[in-house]
Amino acid sequence: MLSGERFQAVYILTGSEEEALAKARDICLEQTVELPGELIPAGTIRDSVVGRLESFEPHGDRFRAVVSYAAETAANELTQLLNVLYGNISLKPGHRLERMVLPPSMLGRYRGPRFGISGLRERLGVERRPLLFTALKPMGLSARELAEMAYQFALGGIDIIKDDHGITDQCFAPFEERVRLCAEAVSRANRLMGRRSIYVANITSSPRKVFERAALAASAGAGGFLLAPGLAGIDALREIADDDSLALPIFSHPAFQGSFVTSRDDGISHYALYGQLSRLAGADAVIYPNFGGRFSFSREECESIAAGTSVEMGAIKPIFPCPAGGMSLDRVPELLEVYGPDVIFLIGGGLFKHGPDLVENSRYFREMVERFAGGKIPNGES
Repeated sequence: MLSGERFQAVYILTGSEEEALAKARDICLEQTVELPGELIPAGTIRDSVVGRLESFEPHGDRFRAVVSYAAETAANELTQLLNVLYGNISLKPGHRLERMVLPPSMLGRYRGPRFGISGLRERLGVERRPLLFTALKPMGLSARELAEMAYQFALGGIDIIKDDHGITDQCFAPFEERVRLCAEAVSRANRLMGRRSIYVANITSSPRKVFERAALAASAGAGGFLLAPGLAGIDALREIADDDSLALPIFSHPAFQGSFVTSRDDGISHYALYGQLSRLAGADAVIYPNFGGRFSFSREECESIAAGTSVEMGAIKPIFPCPAGGMSLDRVPELLEVYGPDVIFLIGGGLFKHGPDLVENSRYFREMVERFAGGKIPNGES
């Protein structure tokens, strides 16, 4: 027996009004029963299981359609929810998933982020200012060289120090050795400076290995996980987030997700993918290319991501947006105006370019953010 509850998906469709309306009607069938309308059995299937076109209207030079689905079609599974929202129609051009609207009963089935903005701030001991994030690079350095780099970043006051997303388990920096040395290095710097910086290990891998690496990283003293859901699977992120034996912050990386968002007419919106779905899966922060960097995201798209990370979603916590990708220190004041204080600035190459002394570069980054975010706090606390 169906409950009568429904969730909604908003789609942007291309073509003439007649073509777009045909696409909207096709979505209702393709995303549920996959049968021509005349073959659908009367009764519950026709009345409730088939998607329902709730509204259709012009949207600039395209059209906006709202389709609702019976809550039961998602089967209380994130994978099946994604399948209903954008499964088969992802194979058809001119369909873009703009956002989703889930009822409280469905939102309540997801734990979402374990920490979110407030929990991550508490864990790092940073009450107000934006968080500071950087990456260990380049690929090819040894585990000891990466650990020494992590130590210097932590000495300089960087809050979050992560593996670059391309550093996994290569022969020059094997996973187990790298994680152990980097976690120890950051811990040593914390003891010296009285801070709570964390090292974030890249656990992206196959379904079996991603859990093995997460457990190993947690036991070795890592302070968080980096996971690329485009590579490992968005439900792998959810399972890691829900695992009470791990219980560390998760930073979602956008690798392999570019084709979802780079087309104006196809894929998934920045708002839905990096904002809503990242939160639903349990990321505590989501990394994405900032506008004006070496990628093509616009300011409007980045602002929509920030909106998706904080939009009301029942008890699911807001998460940190992490603009990255060609970020430079001189843009911090501008970006504070765009994002406000609840942001994590991920500066990688820009931190190296500032000068040869990584400790000094990190201090400069921290002092700049503290100054422009409202003044330096006594004793270096934030």
